[in-house]
Amino acid sequence: MTSDQPTIVVTGVGATTPLGGTAEETWSAILAGQSGAATLEEDWVAEHELPVTFAAPLKVPARDVLARVETKRLDPFAQYALVAAREAWAAAGAPDVEPERLAVSIGSGIGGVQTLLTAWDTLNEKGPRRVYPLSIPMLMPNSASGTVSLDLGARAGAHTLVSACSSGAESIGHALRLIHDGVADVVVAGGSEGAIHPLPIAGFAAMQALSTRNDDPQAASRPYDTGRDGFVLGEGAAIMVLETEEHAKARGATIICTLAGQGISADAHHMAAPEPEGAGASRAMVAAVQDAGAQPTDVVHINAHATSTPVGDVAEIAAMRRAFGADVDQMPVSATKSMTGHLLGAAGSLEAVLTAFAVRDRVAPPSINIDELDPVVDIDVVRDEPRRLPDGQILALNNSFGFGGHNVALAFGSI
Repeated sequence: MTSDQPTIVVTGVGATTPLGGTAEETWSAILAGQSGAATLEEDWVAEHELPVTFAAPLKVPARDVLARVETKRLDPFAQYALVAAREAWAAAGAPDVEPERLAVSIGSGIGGVQTLLTAWDTLNEKGPRRVYPLSIPMLMPNSASGTVSLDLGARAGAHTLVSACSSGAESIGHALRLIHDGVADVVVAGGSEGAIHPLPIAGFAAMQALSTRNDDPQAASRPYDTGRDGFVLGEGAAIMVLETEEHAKARGATIICTLAGQGISADAHHMAAPEPEGAGASRAMVAAVQDAGAQPTDVVHINAHATSTPVGDVAEIAAMRRAFGADVDQMPVSATKSMTGHLLGAAGSLEAVLTAFAVRDRVAPPSINIDELDPVVDIDVVRDEPRRLPDGQILALNNSFGFGGHNVALAFGSI
């Protein structure tokens, strides 16, 4: 952020996750070290003889929150985005902003996959006349941003960034640029995903990306542990309301923290595997700190991508060391996917919310299920219990990486 650019602040957050129906409920469960993973009870698990029989589903079903007509006309991922966006908007005080100055930026890694596959089954089993007329608008990856735009009357743009597991974080970074570029005064930004379905589970399992700890789901996501064997598939949404500090103060809004900077890079290495030396990821981290007008020593906490895959965790460690050298030893690292599972396109936005709360409350959340720390993990991992962060001006990073070589780092600062 240059000196002539306004300070961007977070004034409201919302989330529906495997740990809670709201952002604050999720944060409380995170600080308590709870896991949202559970054995799946759906008949299709046995029907398809899936090798992985657990995931991290929503704690509070969207049908318990939304009107029946909304659940009927929206794919699950759009339902989740609407739930989280409404919470975030209310938490921000429902800003009185001209529709032409209000934008939406909500990403997803997969989009309306459940609608797509259900419509395909209907076509094959019952014929084209029985395909639901709203199937196309429901399955579109932009249906979440479009739905929230309609709900809030946002006319400055309804943007959809699709960059796999960094989609939510990149959408928040895009919101930063929309405000800095003068496109909007307020942006509702984040990510959403609803992909707990037999095909995504089968596909990720075929890649050997998922943990197969079927006998103990809550211990399955174990970033940095020597016994890690893959991630736990999760679902949900997390949304932020962003605006300039001047705009927020003028309307008397409560400010959670600043969104100080972002960094984006690409590995150009492999479609699914991370660049092993962490070159691209490190560039994103360094860029985020520079964009914030800060120094590496200002960073006091990192919420890591840390999916619990054997290769990915090590590559991120290399990236942190490459970006910050010995300074990383003073940056306590949290791996919150150990509790939430991996929300794919919503992971980055959920972890952005958790990082914002970490800055607000000055506490780094714990990482659970680390029984034996991998010897190659030479960073300060926050294990089992939350850790107090220092007083004064602080900066925290949120890392998000996605298939395709996408790297995003967001920097959040104290008020």
